[in-house]
Amino acid sequence: MSRGVLLVVAKAPVPRRAKTRLSPPASAEQAAAIAAAGLLDTLDAAAGTGLPTVVAWTGETAAAARRDEVRAALARVRVVEQRGDGFAERLVAAHADTGALHPGEPILQIGMDTPQLTPRLLTRSLDRLGGSAPPDAVLGAAADGGWWALGVRRAEHAAALRDVPMSTGETGSRTLAALRDRGLRVEPLPAMSDVDTMSDATSVAAAIPASRFAAAGAAVPVERER
Repeated sequence: MSRGVLLVVAKAPVPRRAKTRLSPPASAEQAAAIAAAGLLDTLDAAAGTGLPTVVAWTGETAAAARRDEVRAALARVRVVEQRGDGFAERLVAAHADTGALHPGEPILQIGMDTPQLTPRLLTRSLDRLGGSAPPDAVLGAAADGGWWALGVRRAEHAAALRDVPMSTGETGSRTLAALRDRGLRVEPLPAMSDVDTMSDATSVAAAIPASRFAAAGAAVPVERER
């Protein structure tokens, strides 16, 4: 039986604060709706694993797109507030807080940019951290040079992220190097595309046509993207 905990790092999908790189062609409201749909689909995938889920949250839920649905989804998981200066520090803190809630459990961290995730992929990714000779960490590369998932066998391993520049084309390679510099054995997860631009969103939506995410993206005139 799978063991471990899922950590979803997310922000409230508020217009002009969430997925701003989708505009244009998306309006601020459409971009926030796409972000909300991605979050809801991601939380559905997490729920489908049957594993405990912690959401490290920031932002004003009351101002979010699809706020009633977002509130209902968050009510089904454990929510902790993001804390720390800078995104890397907030990730380290989120792992520490998740480790305190679930001592000794491996943690798989994801975001809200990969709504194509499935319960099977999440479960299999966490399972990599179990067994008789598991790695210390698993890392899933993203097509833009970042990463879509980080799994750690112990919460303190995520401290390696503290000095890694986030949201750059070298974040993935720098994260891998930082983990290895701590003497950790890291194994790869399958590479995936995350959503930064409307081209990304269109590509991901095509893989999950029946999803909320695809429906939200369909409202945007992608032909005007530059």
